[in-house]
Amino acid sequence: MSLYEKIVNKEEKISLVGLGYVGMPIAVAFAKKANVIGFDLNKVKIEQFKKGIDPINEVGDEAIQQTSVEFTSDENKLREAKFHIIAVPTPVNADKTPDLSPVEGASAIVGRNLTKGSIVVYESTVYPGVTEDICIPILEKESGLKCGIDFKIGYSPERINPGDKVHRLENIIKIVSGIDEETLEEVANVYELVIEAGVHKASSIKVAEAAKVVENSQRDINIAFMNELAMVFDRMNIDTNEVVEAMNTKWNALKFYPGLVGGHCIGVDPYYFVYEAEKLGYHSQIILSGRKINDGMGSFIADAIIKKLILANKVVKQAKVVILGITFKENCPDTRNSKVEDIIKRLNEYDISPIVVDPQASAIDAKREYGVELVSIENVRDADCLVFAVAHEEFKSMSLKQIDMLFGNFDNSEKVIIDVKSILDKPEIENMGYSFWRL
Repeated sequence: MSLYEKIVNKEEKISLVGLGYVGMPIAVAFAKKANVIGFDLNKVKIEQFKKGIDPINEVGDEAIQQTSVEFTSDENKLREAKFHIIAVPTPVNADKTPDLSPVEGASAIVGRNLTKGSIVVYESTVYPGVTEDICIPILEKESGLKCGIDFKIGYSPERINPGDKVHRLENIIKIVSGIDEETLEEVANVYELVIEAGVHKASSIKVAEAAKVVENSQRDINIAFMNELAMVFDRMNIDTNEVVEAMNTKWNALKFYPGLVGGHCIGVDPYYFVYEAEKLGYHSQIILSGRKINDGMGSFIADAIIKKLILANKVVKQAKVVILGITFKENCPDTRNSKVEDIIKRLNEYDISPIVVDPQASAIDAKREYGVELVSIENVRDADCLVFAVAHEEFKSMSLKQIDMLFGNFDNSEKVIIDVKSILDKPEIENMGYSFWRL
């Protein structure tokens, strides 16, 4: 009997190592079809899951309360599973080189608890070669077992879009790969239990690894092109959004928009690809140029804020700037690698300490990651400038009256509104005489 059949018959278990924005939805999905162990080193998070609370708001409290996932921070429980899925973050260091410590640590944990006949599948985004050249040796060393003989390896890059309620785990085609044909079939069969859209069988683990970093690098480059246009159009006094709307009337327009590029995927993955390319003697020309443009957008927006404050006759050092949103994307509590931080840092150079409002973000995370004390929007008054940095529904639904209440009691021409995400009605705001700028 195959491992897949044993999992379906609930004779063997699946483990999820890393219960974040990627691991948690996978664990909950598999638990509807199989016995699942959900492991995370964060004991506080595990206790919240056990109480039926979803601290990352990815699947919701109700789903956590109803799931049969066995949540644990005890690594010894992993010995009960035969199919292990590792879904831990893969960030970059300060010098933009890959930080593989989370995936290496997870490999060591699984290795210590690996049993014969197991399959280990990595979902963490890595450059081609990491799974076979770095992870397998760790698994072998910690377990004393031999890959290809005692256990098998697979790779299936995560494609979950945090906060997206439309493109979910089950309706996104899953790339799967294995160390050999037999493993590939087992991995494909297991994932097809929960992936309604089906799977794409990559010819090798390296192909699957490359597909993930390339798909995000492609998006990064396209957004960088739009960001460069936005900077040029700003000098030309042309509204970028209006240009994009006109361009998008053609059927083959790609429909990318300018903006801040942060988070744990698009703002990180290109550096993994570039790192491995440079090890092989190739220096990236397009990918790194795109990264440089996107990493500079926070400063560009901050400088636009300063310019509008000056034109509105504000004393820059005394200006009260309120930034609405600090998460890396809309309708998502994830603050990791948010480029709103770059706006804040640049404003700090002008001796401006902005007030930050974000109803979606965790106050604890914002404080720990950026040293920012989040403020409730109800406590915002007498603002000189509002910066709509993230397109949360709470901000998109604000009326002009609600927006105006956040400003001080002075003429509209002295009230500065910065619309990074183009969520406001430009003609209405300009007709009211506000000092308005959008990316």
